[in-house]
Amino acid sequence: MRNSAGKGIFMINIPEVKIGLVAVSRDCFPASLAVNRRKALVEAYKKNFNDKDVYECPVCIIESETQTLEALEDVKKAGCNALCVYLGNFGPEISETLLAEKFDGPVMFCAAAEESQGDLIDGRGDAYCGMLNASYNLHLRGVKAYIPEYPVGTADECAKMINEFVPIARALDGLANLKVISFGPRPMNFLACNAPIQQIYNMGAEIEENSELDLFESFNKHAGDPRIAEVKADMEKDLGAGNKKPEILEKLAQYELTLLDWIEEHRGGKKYVCIAGKCWPAFQTQFGFVPCYVNSRLTGRGIPVSCEVDIYGAISEFIGTCISDDAVTLLDINNSVPADMYEQSIKGKFDYKHTDTFMGFHCGNTCTSKLSSCEMKFQRIMARNLPEEVTQGTLEGDIVPGDITFYRLQSTSDNHLKAYVAQGEVLPVATQSFGGIGVFAIPEMGRFYRHILIQHNFPHHGAVAFGHFGKALFEVFKYVGAEVIGYNQPASLPYPTENPFA
Repeated sequence: MRNSAGKGIFMINIPEVKIGLVAVSRDCFPASLAVNRRKALVEAYKKNFNDKDVYECPVCIIESETQTLEALEDVKKAGCNALCVYLGNFGPEISETLLAEKFDGPVMFCAAAEESQGDLIDGRGDAYCGMLNASYNLHLRGVKAYIPEYPVGTADECAKMINEFVPIARALDGLANLKVISFGPRPMNFLACNAPIQQIYNMGAEIEENSELDLFESFNKHAGDPRIAEVKADMEKDLGAGNKKPEILEKLAQYELTLLDWIEEHRGGKKYVCIAGKCWPAFQTQFGFVPCYVNSRLTGRGIPVSCEVDIYGAISEFIGTCISDDAVTLLDINNSVPADMYEQSIKGKFDYKHTDTFMGFHCGNTCTSKLSSCEMKFQRIMARNLPEEVTQGTLEGDIVPGDITFYRLQSTSDNHLKAYVAQGEVLPVATQSFGGIGVFAIPEMGRFYRHILIQHNFPHHGAVAFGHFGKALFEVFKYVGAEVIGYNQPASLPYPTENPFA
């Protein structure tokens, strides 16, 4: 269980990262260079960050597979689930990349910069050159590794690189140990949320696909569960003054327990779980409520639950949860901002064009901590075709203003992995609408919408992390093999499909 970055939110479903730091040395260079630089790097990490993320492996690999195996055994024994291969000098390209190949977890490489012009004879390590050989050998072995944008630095600079690797490693380790649980086929006319499963296995995750009927059977078995009263009381506390539908809380508590028990009974050999849930059209009439609020509660604790059986949406949420160490949400890239709202509340107050803005919306799956205020309501869209009483259970409110990252990972119908990342903000503008909703602004959103989202056939759901996490997300998507990683390119950089005569 992790306390989320001092936010008072407990993330119960993401890894703790412990990075094994292994320094390497080529035999024609002084091993002391690598050893001393490793010690300086560890001290810099403790000084600038903390002493929990990094384990200093005492084995200094020279040019020996035996020492590679010794280091591997040492970091495994220390409980490391991520690895940093540090080129204290040129480094032995075979031994160091063999270590990366044999290590079962995310790996990064970085290298030592030279310290002083006064020590460029016996004190010169040539790690700048060694990184090229390491990269070449990684490619020969077909081994993935995270290499920072500029991977050569001083002790302080390499410490920062390792610290930036922590959330990336957390997401990659989480994916490799993830069970995706889905319930029911997608609703009719939701082909956009298709989920070819090959790429899920390619990432190391597992998927368990269940019938909506299986879920309904389990829900009914939870009737009268003695734990319902406690969960209901927690819901009342969570909602506070927004508890406008107290009569539905008992059923919602029963449903929450159903999902939590299902997770524990079906986790299998995996450590972490996300859920792609069914929420319409038959859900409301049979269960007697909508699951939005329960979805929001679990997502707010680190167990993402996507709606409309959006499997890659749930995976995307899980990645964002690992990276941000915080609650995320999943929203429709939903509607344009009316011109009069833009003129009255945005233009001249914020540096955005009208086409930079849009509304992100979903029925009620954003947790209470990410809403400015909230109320339990009925689902207006569903209530247009159904009795209102079976559509109770959404959480409505405007999303908190502040920095956000809009992103998604998706396998196409023909099994190509694609992703996008765009940073922006939720504006402090009243939406005057319903659902969990916010006025979003992303620079050059109009062009991004057309030439990434539409051009690459992304579905209407986007995951939202609360903060700017584009750098880490981009690296995770790169590591897992996304062939396309779209982003909101500046006006000076046209998209390949953008009409130059427009």
